[in-house]
Amino acid sequence: MSHDVKNIKLAPQGKLRIEWAGRFMPVLELIRERFKSQKPLKGKNIAACLHVTTETANLALTLKAGGANIRLCASNPLSTQDDVAASLVQDHGIEVFAIRGVNNTDYYKHINAALDIKPNITMDDGADLVSTLHSKRRELLSNVVGGTEETTTGVIRLRAMAYDGALEYPVIAVNDSQTKYLFDNRYGTGQSTLDGVIRATNFLISGSTVVVAGYGWCGKGVAMRAKGLGAKVIVTEVDPVKALEAEMDGFRVMPMIKAAPLGDLFVTLTGDIDVIWEKIFANMKDGAIFANSGHFDVEINKTDLAKLTTRKREVRREVVEHSLKNGRKVYFLAEGRLINLSAAEGHPAMVMDMSFANQSLASEYILKNGSKLEKKVYNLPEKLDRQIASIKLKSMGVKIDKLTKRQQEYLASWQEGT
Repeated sequence: MSHDVKNIKLAPQGKLRIEWAGRFMPVLELIRERFKSQKPLKGKNIAACLHVTTETANLALTLKAGGANIRLCASNPLSTQDDVAASLVQDHGIEVFAIRGVNNTDYYKHINAALDIKPNITMDDGADLVSTLHSKRRELLSNVVGGTEETTTGVIRLRAMAYDGALEYPVIAVNDSQTKYLFDNRYGTGQSTLDGVIRATNFLISGSTVVVAGYGWCGKGVAMRAKGLGAKVIVTEVDPVKALEAEMDGFRVMPMIKAAPLGDLFVTLTGDIDVIWEKIFANMKDGAIFANSGHFDVEINKTDLAKLTTRKREVRREVVEHSLKNGRKVYFLAEGRLINLSAAEGHPAMVMDMSFANQSLASEYILKNGSKLEKKVYNLPEKLDRQIASIKLKSMGVKIDKLTKRQQEYLASWQEGT
C-alpha cells in the first residue's frame, strides 16, 4: 500500500486518539453505520486534501465504510498529526501522504500522490488539490464526477474559477452549509485559535487588547471567545456591513494602522494577503504577538517582517522573536500558518462532527447528481443541512417543537393577513 508518513511506529498512539475523537462524533457515526450497509461510494476513488487530524481520520473511516478508495494528503504543511497519519495507514488500510513540517516541494508531491488515484471525487480544504488538478494534471479531469470544499478560502477560489469558466466539474461548497459555518467556523475557530495561541505562548488573554482582523464567521468566533476570556477586543474590517455588525456587537472598530500600537495580540482571519504589513509591524508595541488563523500563510507579510528584522530566534515552540530596527521585539507564531492546527489540535471533534457529516453526505450527493449539475459551485441541499442539525440535537438530548398542520398551512398561504 502506497503511503508517506513520518513514522509508522507512531500508529498505536494515533489509534487511541482517533478512537477518542470518534466518541464525540455521533452524527458521523450514524452516517457511517448507514454507509456500511448501503455502500453508496462503492468502488469510487476519492482524493482528499484535508488537515490530517483525529477528526479527519473519522471522516476517512466513514468514506471507507461507504465503499470508497481513499488517498489522503495534507492541506497545510503544519497541520498533520503524524501519529494519526501512521494509524490510518497501519490500522485502517488508508493511503496517507502527509508529514508535519514538509517543505513546499514535498507538500505538492503529496498532493500529486493523492491525485494518482485518478479520483472520481475530490475533497478539498483550501482548493490546492483542485487547482493542481486543473493546472498540472488535466488528463485526470475526465474521471471526476464532482468535488467538495471545506473552507471559506477554498470556496472563494472555486467561485473565481467558475466565474472565469475554468472550473471543469461541479463542487459542493460544504463551507456554506449552515451546520458548517455557524458552528465550525464560529465556535470551532473561536476556541481552537485561542487554544493555539495559549499553548504556544502561555499568554493571559484577560486584560489584554486583542486585535481581530476580519469579522466573518471565524473572526466573530475569535472576537467572542477573546471577549469571554476578558480581553478588550478591537476589530478591523473592510466591509462596512461587517464593521457595523462588530460595532453593534460591542467591539471597537478601527483601521489596522490605528490598532497597531494598541494591540497585545493580533489574529488575522480574512482570507486575503497583506493584512499585517511593514507599516503595521513598525507601529506595534514592544512585545506584541501576532498569529494567523486564515487558511494560507499570506495574511501576515513575511517579506516585510524580514526587512524590518535585525535578529530573530525561536524562544518557544512555534514562537519566533523578531528584533526590529526600531529596537522593539515582536513575536510571530507558527510561521503564519493556521495557529489552531500548528500549535494545538484544531477544532474539537464535537463541532467537526457536523462539518464532516456535511462532507460525507456531499460526496454521496455528488455521485447521485453530479451528471445533472453544471460546472459551478453549489450548496448542499437545505434538507440535508437540517437533517444533520436534527441528528446533532438528538445526540445532545435536545428536543424541539414541531409545526402543527394549521401552522404549516398558515406559513404556506398568502391569503391570511391581519
